[in-house]
Amino acid sequence: MSSLEPPVPSSEAPDPKRWLALAVIAVAQLMIVLDASIVNIALPSAQKDLGISDADRQWVVTAYTLTFGGLLLLGGRIADFAGRKRILVVGLIGFAAASALGGIASNAALLYSARGLQGLFAALMAPAALSLISVTFTEPKERATAFGVFGAIAGGGAAIGLIVGGVLTEYASWRWCLGVNVPIALLAALAALRFVRESKAEGDTKYDIPGAVLVTVGLASLVYGFTEAAKLKDPGRSMEVMGWTAPGTMTFLGVAIVLLVAFVLWERRTANPLLPLRVALDRNRGGSYLVFLFVGAGLFAMFLFLTFYFQATLGYTPLRSGFAFLPFSIGIIAGAGVISQLLPRLGPKPIMLPGLASATIGMLLLTRVTADTSYWTHVLPSLVLLSVGMAAVFIPASSTALVGVGSHDAGVASALLNTSQQVGGSLGTALLNTLYGGAVTAFVTDNLRGAANPKQVAADSLVHGYHVAFFWGGMLLLAALVAATLLIVAKKDDIPAEGAAAVA
Repeated sequence: MSSLEPPVPSSEAPDPKRWLALAVIAVAQLMIVLDASIVNIALPSAQKDLGISDADRQWVVTAYTLTFGGLLLLGGRIADFAGRKRILVVGLIGFAAASALGGIASNAALLYSARGLQGLFAALMAPAALSLISVTFTEPKERATAFGVFGAIAGGGAAIGLIVGGVLTEYASWRWCLGVNVPIALLAALAALRFVRESKAEGDTKYDIPGAVLVTVGLASLVYGFTEAAKLKDPGRSMEVMGWTAPGTMTFLGVAIVLLVAFVLWERRTANPLLPLRVALDRNRGGSYLVFLFVGAGLFAMFLFLTFYFQATLGYTPLRSGFAFLPFSIGIIAGAGVISQLLPRLGPKPIMLPGLASATIGMLLLTRVTADTSYWTHVLPSLVLLSVGMAAVFIPASSTALVGVGSHDAGVASALLNTSQQVGGSLGTALLNTLYGGAVTAFVTDNLRGAANPKQVAADSLVHGYHVAFFWGGMLLLAALVAATLLIVAKKDDIPAEGAAAVA
């Protein structure tokens, strides 16, 4: 995640407070990464407490990822032009306020709004934090160390979030999964004022506000259209879902298409585009963005449905659920070390394709789980295949996203990679939750009449819904494999010297 235009390293003496500044930046990055996974573990409890429907529960995830991904590029411009330290502090304070609002939410709408605000302020913090590393660490060896710390947090933050989310939900309340951010963010903001040096970009400082509005509202309408398709027509008397051809569904999907097409046309003609189309239309870079889009769509949904499988079907506590995901995080961290050594020797494609194949198989194996299967024989092997596969995708795809890009576009090229993953996560979570809801409803309708044990039918319907979600999650990963096969042509000599150190 980077700001639009990477800052030129300063020739001044190194900042004597640079390592303290790195600690502050690391805390900001940790909150951003942690907040996606910590809420997943808390979601079943929040859903029950606030009476959120199965169709709408995905908004707790997508409200965050959608605003984060949709506004990330604009956030990079704002940080560069308004001052990176200033925007980091604003982001931290805003993130604290949004977290507090979510922690005291009395209804679903307030929780969704708080999560959206968290995403907005994360979109300010993330590019500001990364750019500050670039300007604070000017000596190559120190910069590599700083980016190493940043990358380790990006990789390990999800694991920390899963465990912390489990502890807080089980021993306190799901609300503390949001409230815990408040003191941390405020202390980090105070530390940033003292230890972080201000910097900003010079020159053209115009913002593409129309572009940001078009793409964010367009994506939100698309997600809402997916959600409408899963809602019941008459929950009191009928189990029939509204479906894809319902007027509400078609309206939102139609609006989404119009707005997203308008966004592309606007970006072609505006003098200061949010997304220079030349960046995305290159074969290697475009392929990388598609891979991250499909991978994000499948992966975010996997976390959502496995969380409910663990807690609603297997009866795991939130803490045990967090530990159940731990092999996935460990696998990515361990695999990343190996893949980073292999990439310069083999090039991106020979690593990426087996990785995507492994991840696809891992996702499809999850369709074998039932209410009686063992975690060790059914879930763990799938998580291992998924984690090893993802490590073999993230690093090469991050590098090919920067192939052939000029210095003027390097920042937006790396930021767009993270945007693709977040937007993919939003759309995938909404789409697969809709398919899940339709599958559960159809199963109950087909099997409830005359059933000797209605409770068993209801329990079996959930497992059937998980199977459908995991199957289509596998298809999304397969689509990523097809995109990488057809579009990625970069060789090992084409990879930028610094790879994608700035991509997290």
